[in-house]
Amino acid sequence: MPHPRKRFSQALRRWLQVFASPVREEDDGGKAGIAIHTYRGYGSHSEIYLMGRVFRQSRVGRSMKQSFWRDILDVLRRITRRGMPGVNVAVRFGDSHTVVDTDADGYFRAHMMINEPLPPNKVWHKAELKVLFRNETVKARAAIYIPPLETDYVVVSDIDDTVMYTGVANKAKMMIRLFFEKADRRAVFPGVAAFYQALFDGGEDRKRPLLYVSRAPWTIYEMLVEFFRMHRIPEGPVLFLREWGLSWKSPLPRRAVHHKQMVIRQMMQLYKEQSFILIGDSGQKDPEVYTQMVREFPSRIKTIYIRSIDENPERDKSISELAREVHETGSTLVLAEDTVSMARHALSQGYISKEGFAAVQEEARKDEAIRG
Repeated sequence: MPHPRKRFSQALRRWLQVFASPVREEDDGGKAGIAIHTYRGYGSHSEIYLMGRVFRQSRVGRSMKQSFWRDILDVLRRITRRGMPGVNVAVRFGDSHTVVDTDADGYFRAHMMINEPLPPNKVWHKAELKVLFRNETVKARAAIYIPPLETDYVVVSDIDDTVMYTGVANKAKMMIRLFFEKADRRAVFPGVAAFYQALFDGGEDRKRPLLYVSRAPWTIYEMLVEFFRMHRIPEGPVLFLREWGLSWKSPLPRRAVHHKQMVIRQMMQLYKEQSFILIGDSGQKDPEVYTQMVREFPSRIKTIYIRSIDENPERDKSISELAREVHETGSTLVLAEDTVSMARHALSQGYISKEGFAAVQEEARKDEAIRG
């Protein structure tokens, strides 16, 4: 086993590289240091959504060779770069195109109708983006996820205390768990990776949309993507994060008013032909939020899985009352102690295969053994 000092050094270098990666990827921008940072887009065979941000970033040190000091410099460049408001962003997807403006923080959102048929089973596509600034053209590309036509379910999942243990909205905890903890101190709940993979496959390689919602800020997007990759959790097309709008004048994050409800409603409108599976935890308001969605879409939401993360009898009682209400609509709310319990119910409903369930059991057993 490497010496603790060496292990820490390796972890630090890895964190620096992940955190600085967007800056390096966007160094092909114009002379003024303008860069377009894109997040994974998503859509259907009739329309797509795309989000990103336009920055001005320093070009100091961009010609340096990769090294520890280059990583440090790139992190500083990322911290000091600023979003550019009121910039026109041209977006093209096949024969479809549109122009959108960036907001006060430099973010932009594009919603486009698709004008041409897409390959029925191709799930990842590319959009081309372009910004014209002071007679300079800056270009970028964005990945767009579009599920196959035969997809039956859409899975929407919370992250914090549902996929991973508490800390996703805390940058310090995220960095420690992602890069600095020992390998045997896993940050995800036992069996999660296999369960989400089984839901994604559906037993027939359906490639169901997996949409993750979090109250965390967009600034840790790359760390979350890396976290999912390291723990072999299907990344899904999108991470729906929040714009915290932090600044020296406003050091506190904006309130997340109905963030999760808005995301689910938007997905309901986008994937009109699909039913939904919602996954959350008992710690905050997921049971109440998801029950409200059942009230609004009683025939569309088939099952709600709630991970029980505390031993509060009153909380369990209130969730049981919500479960009865959900049941009366023809849907189901399952309050589960662990991932295997969720997977067992999913198997009974045909959401996952027998092989998928066996994989969840095996992974959960190994994870529990590692934790001791």
